[in-house]
Amino acid sequence: MQSPLFFRALGCLMLLVFASCGDSRSAQPVYDFASADQIIEGFLTDNPDLEGAGLIIVDREWGVVHHRAFGAFGLDRISLVASSSKMVTAGILNRLADDGLLDLNQPLQDFLGWEGTYPDVTTAQLLSNSSGLVGLFPDPAFGPYVCQYLYTGTLLECGKAIFTSTRAANDVLPPETTYRYGGGQWQVAGAVAEAVSEKSWAALFEEIYTEPCELESSGFNNHFVQLPSPDLLGYPAGFEGDPDNLMPTQNPNMEGGLYTTTGDYGKLLLMQLRGGRCDGNFVMSESSVQRMQTNQIGEVWGGTTGSLWNGYGYGWWVDTEREGWVTDPGAYGSVPWLDLSRGYGGMLIIEGDSGLGTAMALSALTAIEEAIDNPS
Repeated sequence: MQSPLFFRALGCLMLLVFASCGDSRSAQPVYDFASADQIIEGFLTDNPDLEGAGLIIVDREWGVVHHRAFGAFGLDRISLVASSSKMVTAGILNRLADDGLLDLNQPLQDFLGWEGTYPDVTTAQLLSNSSGLVGLFPDPAFGPYVCQYLYTGTLLECGKAIFTSTRAANDVLPPETTYRYGGGQWQVAGAVAEAVSEKSWAALFEEIYTEPCELESSGFNNHFVQLPSPDLLGYPAGFEGDPDNLMPTQNPNMEGGLYTTTGDYGKLLLMQLRGGRCDGNFVMSESSVQRMQTNQIGEVWGGTTGSLWNGYGYGWWVDTEREGWVTDPGAYGSVPWLDLSRGYGGMLIIEGDSGLGTAMALSALTAIEEAIDNPS
């Protein structure tokens, strides 16, 4: 019969073995993003009018793997991100579909009673730029839709006015016949959200994103006529990283009114990578995330964008040449993206213009991918 000392020794040995097995789990990799950082710093040197830049890289498994601020920016810099709002807006509509409050494929006239030029327009068509309503180009200040840029009035009033406008009737095309990026259709989508939920957009944003994702400095406003800028597509002077420089509004701009930080936006990218969860908290279903990231215009009606990224989902441009690549760049130079094949995403923010932001992001991308593919 073995002594008690034998069993004590055996127990200790087993603990050591199990501890060793626990230590054998793969450790978080170390990524070297120094080359990408140098590229961004070089762009700032070559473009002294830019105050700074922010970059965050998130990984599906490991979370935030890189977060840097450059120039005069701090990590908590709050910036307007223009069309990088669209992915965020589309997510709220998809969440309402998860909650059973909205059928994305049901004509608006059926459940809201709004009589547009074409009565069969659906929420899905609004979010995929397929509604036939007048888009952002070639006339971003299209007269019948001007309420989308005003901080007065309400979102519900503005959306209904755009959808039912008789002045725009001759310019509206049948749905799912032409890709028309942006414009009043996004304000209509926001109005749909308020109508079916019976909540304000601010309350929906708080409930769906801010609380489960613990966002710290993000929200929607309508800055376009409040702050001076060279044009609708130029970064507005006077924001200065402070949302309090904007008047409160009940008519936030849906396609371009988001202000945020790289840290907050990174949480939303990570949520999209993790099937609709923020640290385990439900934001939207995995099927909603997949819908958003799928080339809706290509699959539903064979459409193309005619742009650098030829597909479009719900708020995401979809690269049809590169599997698993989606992006949602903004006019002020913000560039968020997801590389679903690699399982990571990123957000670059500058306060400039889309040409410079896209050039900076694409220049740094090779170095970022090299770091992702070759961790130590």
